[in-house]
Amino acid sequence: MKKTGKQWFFIVAILIFALTYCAFFGITNYYGDKEIVYVKSADDIRWGIDIRGGVEGVFSPEGVKTEDVTVKQLEDAETVIKNRMIGQGITDYETYVDSRNKQVVVRFPWSSDTQDYDAAAEINKLGETAVITFREGNQDPNGKVILKGATDIKEATAVYDEDGKPQVQLELTNAGKGKFAEATARLAGSGYISIYRDEDCISNPVVNTAITDGHAVISGEGMTAEDTTELASEINAGALPFALSIDDSKIQVVSATLGEEALNVMIIAGVIAFVVICIIMLVRYRLPGLVACIALLGQVGGMIACATKFFPGTDSFTLTIPGLAGIILSIGMGVDANVITNERIREEIKKGKTISGAINAGGKNSIAAIIDGNMTNVIVSVILMGAFGPSDSIFAKILSFIFSPFGASVTGAIYSFGYTLLIGVILNFVMGVLAAQIMLKSLASFKCLRKNWLYGVKVEKTEEVM
Repeated sequence: MKKTGKQWFFIVAILIFALTYCAFFGITNYYGDKEIVYVKSADDIRWGIDIRGGVEGVFSPEGVKTEDVTVKQLEDAETVIKNRMIGQGITDYETYVDSRNKQVVVRFPWSSDTQDYDAAAEINKLGETAVITFREGNQDPNGKVILKGATDIKEATAVYDEDGKPQVQLELTNAGKGKFAEATARLAGSGYISIYRDEDCISNPVVNTAITDGHAVISGEGMTAEDTTELASEINAGALPFALSIDDSKIQVVSATLGEEALNVMIIAGVIAFVVICIIMLVRYRLPGLVACIALLGQVGGMIACATKFFPGTDSFTLTIPGLAGIILSIGMGVDANVITNERIREEIKKGKTISGAINAGGKNSIAAIIDGNMTNVIVSVILMGAFGPSDSIFAKILSFIFSPFGASVTGAIYSFGYTLLIGVILNFVMGVLAAQIMLKSLASFKCLRKNWLYGVKVEKTEEVM
């Protein structure tokens, strides 16, 4: 079997340390007095209502008679508000439809950069729900209206193309499909279709070809992931059967149910637990224990990174106390994976195998047990995210045949737990299995490190000098 090069331990370890550092501290620069953020840090995490408190606001239909507003329309408005909050990285929220008073009540946590706790300013960050129109011409406010609001626009989603470039995928209604097909056929090649929020142009894509299937893509040079997320959010917010207004008199501050002290206690407890686990792993397994500690550090850094939109194509989300519990639980599963592998390696060494042979055999013999131990967490996390997450999420759509009879039940705290648990399982395999095996095989290529006692096996006669 081909040996792993000696350099791979250092390459993988450096990448893990770099990931962890960037996840916790970020990368920023200053241009004059302006701070430019290249990589978000742990300080940018939006903490849940249970930790930091938040805001409660009431949205009411505007421009229509109250008696003409149906519960179905209010539910559609609630879905758009949810999607807009998701677009802003808010997943710990509570929404419900007050069908008696024809209102949508929303609760969400303070943003990470909130200092003065201005409730009105926070609720207004969701923006007024404007009317979206697609018009002919390059930023021509008097251009012919092609598509308008919920009648023609079903949904907009921020996605990535095959080359990894961000874009907005647009799905039209049956009514909008024909209008858009006629307009794009006429303007294909050199024409523009501008997208307006009320009278403000928010995008002006070029029409490259006729679009007849009701699915369009909006892209452009210089568009970032944040740009496409914001554009999709604005289109969805404008595709409502009516406008929504915010009742300032009903805006309230929501107190934290547990408070930041609970967060501090959990962080301190997590740090202490991590240090104790590392000491035990080092004493018990020695060299494999060192590798396990580095892999666990990478798992922690990776989970923090996934909470701050560190990786392209991933959404930031709100981290709650249950979400932190999911991180701690997944780290425990990571420790378990390393313990299983290292015990198998020790058994193979005791059977008389060489260090390299024992590492290969131990890795192969432990993978089935690790998969079995993590599959339960995968199933639980997927169900929790499908049942208590956004209605437009992939898991909600997959499990819609089970949960659709019960209606929407978005609970950010439970969604946060499912999210961190699922990410933890994925990182468990990336760090605890793949990265750990690469590092351990690399170390075993050093002659001075091919000694049984470095792998936690008691020396009885002679050491291997392979």
